[in-house]
Amino acid sequence: MHYLILSIICSVLVSVLLKIAKKQGIDIRQAVAINYPVAAISVFLLFQPNIKNFSLFSSAWYILLPLAVLMPTVFIIMGECVKRAGIARADAAQRLSLFLPILAAFLLFDETLHAQKIIAVILAIIALFALVYKPKQQTQANGAIWTLLGVWLGYGIIDILFKQLSKNAALTTSYLFFLFIAAGPLLGLYLMLQKTQWTRQSIIGGMILGCLNFANIYFYFRAHQTYSSNPTLVFAAMNLGVITLGSITGVFAFGEKINKINIIGIFLAMLAIVCLFYMR
Repeated sequence: MHYLILSIICSVLVSVLLKIAKKQGIDIRQAVAINYPVAAISVFLLFQPNIKNFSLFSSAWYILLPLAVLMPTVFIIMGECVKRAGIARADAAQRLSLFLPILAAFLLFDETLHAQKIIAVILAIIALFALVYKPKQQTQANGAIWTLLGVWLGYGIIDILFKQLSKNAALTTSYLFFLFIAAGPLLGLYLMLQKTQWTRQSIIGGMILGCLNFANIYFYFRAHQTYSSNPTLVFAAMNLGVITLGSITGVFAFGEKINKINIIGIFLAMLAIVCLFYMR
């Protein structure tokens, strides 16, 4: 259980780092660019992925290339979302993205949509609307709706692409290594073209972000190994844990203001995940 708890903590700490980035003089784009080579080195040292056979990657380039572009892009959107909408709503929107692959499986891959999945999807859609709701008099989170939708849609598409890659489970760490290696330089090239002035704070922040990003993945892998006979428990607990801890952290550590409908949205998101994984 401690692996799962550590994974949840690392996931929320990523959001915390994104939250305090501006005050610490950290450029999120630079931090995200540095984060990927750090994560790639960590994957290489601990998992020793198979990187000698280039055909493994060339056969899946049509999935890997979009992922290499989407991963840093959505990470930056997540940073903006945390800043504008808060940790509680941003983490909930990210976790709700898992329902997009379910819809894709039904609409694109001809899978059967069972009753409990229909209930879960309906709850998830209602939860999403509740999360993005903001009274007109509350102008503090200008643009929050679009960043929340961006996080939800972006991570949903990434999850769909990852599910296609996961068909060959033996290559998971190899693909992760490739993605980390590819995503960093792509964003770095973009920043170079923008003539970005790199700062020490952003580089250090990126190294911390890379360690947290990798630790989240590493502990998540170990949790699945520990509970190999019950992957549903790991997946559901991870999502529920991040939403809960993210909400508590946002409200009590940063004084984030969420209205009653947002709170209902967070609980509906948790209920939707419970329906998806425990209503059989």
